[in-house]
Amino acid sequence: MDEVRAKLGDGPVYLGFDIDGLDPSFASGTGTLEIGGLTIWQALEIIRGCRGLDIVGCDLVEISPPYDPSGNTALLGANLLYEMLCVLPKVKYRA
Repeated sequence: MDEVRAKLGDGPVYLGFDIDGLDPSFASGTGTLEIGGLTIWQALEIIRGCRGLDIVGCDLVEISPPYDPSGNTALLGANLLYEMLCVLPKVKYRA
């Protein structure tokens, strides 16, 4: 994340996260499965690594509940969105 942060600089940042970038063992409820994708911990590292950036907005896309009867992908998506809200500017973050 240090290299990414250096390239972004101090300008405004829009944080977009596509759930199908995660390995299907963590998020099977998506239209495009990515075998060998990111782990949950890698996703959290990326999102939490954005703390301190001038984030002007964020989104999380590609959750498809019909593909995940367990509901785990939707639950994971809600948690990732919560993490995104925690890194917005002026939010007090407790590690």
